[in-house]
Amino acid sequence: MCRVIAVANQKGGVGKTTTCVNLGIGLARAGKKVLLVEADAQGSMAVSLGIAEPDELDVTLVNIMEKVINDEDAELGEGIIHHEEGIDFIPANIELAGLETALVNVMSRETILRQYLNSVKGEYDFAIIDCLCG
Repeated sequence: MCRVIAVANQKGGVGKTTTCVNLGIGLARAGKKVLLVEADAQGSMAVSLGIAEPDELDVTLVNIMEKVINDEDAELGEGIIHHEEGIDFIPANIELAGLETALVNVMSRETILRQYLNSVKGEYDFAIIDCLCG
């Protein structure tokens, strides 16, 4: 059974990304299968995990969520990057900031990420979401 953990705080710069990455790697070292989800348009998680230019990635959380919105099937593992530390992660970039506009008219928009996680969480013990500060 996959546990989903969201790390959130309204203030920026309090260590949400650092907490997610370190918690994820620690759990992976303890033998758990971990998926990190970057839900912050700054791309800080991607950078901290070695992606030099998150804005140049072909597939990010935005592409995956767009497929869910449009009732398209995402391939298993699509957009998931396997990291040498033993974790998987879904990066985000500045395009995530524009997704908010697209979600305005979407029914049940607050469940889009959950719908995707439900499709992949059978593969993981933990899914940790690095949330956008508000």
